[in-house]
Amino acid sequence: QVQLVESGGGLVQAGGSLRLSCAASGRTFSDYVMGWFRQAPGKEREFVTVKTWSGGNTYYSDSVKDRFTLSRDNAKNTLYLQMNNLKPEDTAVYYCAAEIWDSRRDYTRAYNYGYWGQGTQVTVSS
Repeated sequence: QVQLVESGGGLVQAGGSLRLSCAASGRTFSDYVMGWFRQAPGKEREFVTVKTWSGGNTYYSDSVKDRFTLSRDNAKNTLYLQMNNLKPEDTAVYYCAAEIWDSRRDYTRAYNYGYWGQGTQVTVSS
């Protein structure tokens, strides 16, 4: 079992920044694919970014590329999402997700993750 706890959400004006954290516990953090998704009211859960494993590649959705940065600190078992130049359309609940790496899976798809945090609200005002 893996437990994930997000923090760092809040209210920010457009153009501002926030850093989300996801603290993981329960298993060897470095063995897991770790990602962020978000869900706005009335919309499906949307892929934001993923790092395939400790030494693997990082992928971003087109909507956040060049504004958001994913990082992970294996010593602290924590995943971070630095969000800069935030826009009102970034408003959503942000979820941290984890799953054991399997090369056959597409980790931009939410259904390929078995572990989720409770989510943290990000609201960007115009």
